[in-house]
Amino acid sequence: MFSSRVPENLEPNRLTGAVRCVRAAGTALIDLTVSNPTTAGIQYPASVLDSLADPAALRYEPSPLGLPEARAAVARDYVRHGINVAPERVVLTASTSDAYSVLFKLLCAPAGDAVMVPVPSYPLFDHLTRLDGVLSIPYRLEYHGRWAIDFETLDQEWTDAVRAVLAVSPNNPTGSMLTGAELAALAERCAARDAALIIDEVFADYPLSSRAPSRPDRFVCLTLRLGGLSKSAGLPQVKLGWILVDGPEALARGALDRLELICDTYLSVSTPVQLAAPSLIAAGAAVRAGILDRIRDNDHELRTLAAAYPSIHVLPCEAGWSAVLRVPSTRTEEDLVIELLERDGVLVHPGFFFDFAHESFLVVSLLPERPAFVEGVRRVLERARA
Repeated sequence: MFSSRVPENLEPNRLTGAVRCVRAAGTALIDLTVSNPTTAGIQYPASVLDSLADPAALRYEPSPLGLPEARAAVARDYVRHGINVAPERVVLTASTSDAYSVLFKLLCAPAGDAVMVPVPSYPLFDHLTRLDGVLSIPYRLEYHGRWAIDFETLDQEWTDAVRAVLAVSPNNPTGSMLTGAELAALAERCAARDAALIIDEVFADYPLSSRAPSRPDRFVCLTLRLGGLSKSAGLPQVKLGWILVDGPEALARGALDRLELICDTYLSVSTPVQLAAPSLIAAGAAVRAGILDRIRDNDHELRTLAAAYPSIHVLPCEAGWSAVLRVPSTRTEEDLVIELLERDGVLVHPGFFFDFAHESFLVVSLLPERPAFVEGVRRVLERARA
């Protein structure tokens, strides 16, 4: 009866089952996987959502690509990154996940087409591609002092079915940013092979190093850049994302014309959030500053604590909300994270959750409040070296 887009086996994995048991028992738990800033003790202005109550939202005038004032607000916000964007090149979506679905509909045939996806990276990509009937082909990021694209394997895995390459910069969870040379190399391959380049930049507002993001002056292929209020303003609940359409004029124009039809079919972005967009983007600056202070402080604490454990290495991280620890392979990652959960009361992600090529890695969120974060990290370090 049911579509193959949804996995047939919906049984929880071993870690999920263990987490449910611990929580059902009422055991105190330090959660080092938290990714929701609204539950992490970040201070939000009391009035941050007031603009959603604008009475003007009582009148519904659908605009497929988004209301002009909202698209202009998004374009203005990119100026602080040194990027000049024409509002006409901004397409509003209900979220970044919604943007991916829209783009898969834009670029991929109903069956048989594929996109290339970086690994390690979001586990969500498997679901997003499958739900739109798109094949996901992984390409590797290799770590040799810094994360970099393995172009040899990318070229080997590329097939005639590939319609787009997905790039995440800053990457989640590695925190690595693509260099200008890597972006140019991806764009050149896409241009030569009639594919689009999709760049997920949602963590660009959270640098942990002094290196500025690399952005080419111009893209030689159709390029679709993703952002949203979930990360840039720490407001995942208001559901506003966007696509910046870049690249050669003819391709960009063709994409915008087709995106208008797709978005007009669904009209997924609410009027209240579009009218509130200028105020939400402005208010997000204070929230963003609070998140940035938190993750920088926790990143410093983590590296200071880990320095006392020679067998454990915290990998360099250029931006984002996560940190990666390479730990001794004395047992499987799954066994280690379940030991941490059941014996130490700490929840972390295993590396295989993000499709790391080998063991043993742990991924921790930098969002938790400092006392819980420090205590949780201390327990992780002690258990991992044991």
